[in-house]
Amino acid sequence: MAKNILLILGHPSENSFCNALLDAYKKGAEGAGAICKTIYISKLNFDVNLSDGYKNGEAMQLEEDLIASQQLIQWADHVVMVYPNWWGFMPAIAKGFIDRVFLPGFAFKHHSGKIFPEKLLKGKSMRLMVTMDTPKWWFHLIYRASQYQILKDIVFGYVGFNPIRFSTFGSMRKSTDKQRSNWLRKVEQLGKQFK
Repeated sequence: MAKNILLILGHPSENSFCNALLDAYKKGAEGAGAICKTIYISKLNFDVNLSDGYKNGEAMQLEEDLIASQQLIQWADHVVMVYPNWWGFMPAIAKGFIDRVFLPGFAFKHHSGKIFPEKLLKGKSMRLMVTMDTPKWWFHLIYRASQYQILKDIVFGYVGFNPIRFSTFGSMRKSTDKQRSNWLRKVEQLGKQFK
């Protein structure tokens, strides 16, 4: 059976190396028989601000593009999200997408008398690919890859994704064409392995 892979571009611009990484992954995955679909967050029509949180247990009404995004997430066996590291985390549009899409009743569900919620997106895996100007060693040694722990334990792991893998690309500002070509080849191989 073919694997369903959802690719999500979290960079506000499609003219970015993030998009090249997404395309490389798609090339490898489709070459290995996967069915791939893509969400370009910047093309979606939605309010990135979850203005009232979950007031009275309710969230804001979802726009059509976010309903379609939820359907694609449910369809997927594996989700790949690519974004740049800006000021220690993802761009606002990508974080807004998470705030608005991964809602109670869709991504998790609380039950009376239980401490932990039911993980409604169990059975799906994820790969996060992050570009940054910070050198990779500095990000891991000095910053301790803190955003990865947040995304693994508090965001995507919380709703059931497992395993969650990370790929770090940096320093982008000082990278050469040869280095970028090598990164794209490695990502294409990841796509062939559905990882």
